Amino acid sequence: LGLLVENILQTAVLDKGRFKLRIQEVDVHEIIDRAISNIRLQVEKREGEIHLHKNATHPLLFADRMHLTNIIYNLLDNALKYSKQKPLIILTTKNKDDNLLISISDNGIGISKKNQEKIFETFYRVPTGNIHNVKGFGLGLSYVKAAVEKHGGTVRVESESGKGSTFTLSLPIKPIKNN
Repeated sequence: LGLLVENILQTAVLDKGRFKLRIQEVDVHEIIDRAISNIRLQVEKREGEIHLHKNATHPLLFADRMHLTNIIYNLLDNALKYSKQKPLIILTTKNKDDNLLISISDNGIGISKKNQEKIFETFYRVPTGNIHNVKGFGLGLSYVKAAVEKHGGTVRVESESGKGSTFTLSLPIKPIKNN
């Protein structure tokens, strides 16, 4: 509930253009470890697994700790929520050029090409027919996109219906201007 309220408030702030970051040096691996520890019990309750591959040799970023934590937790939560069977979530970090890449893959229901174009819009939810077992308001991914872009990064999705999804964040290692 706290995460949902936080997302609603952050979305409102983003819409008003008053979104400010509290930039500091953060260790992405430490943030990921905490996010995983917060969701691990839910994954194990569904007999699932989380695999973590810390391949980034330079895991330090200049970022807003709270927003980066929310971004990662949001993507992990979606990976869990949209997995029909035993969830298998794979989180990988790596460095590429002057960026740190974070990929979160799942074995979930996937997203059609048509819906991939809309998933980052505020309040958009992928239609699931008469299945209403996944709760939410369509705020999470719009928040993720806005917060990642505010950090000077990008987010992309690769997915296919019935075959899971991979969300990849690319965040600059160097300090950004807080505008």
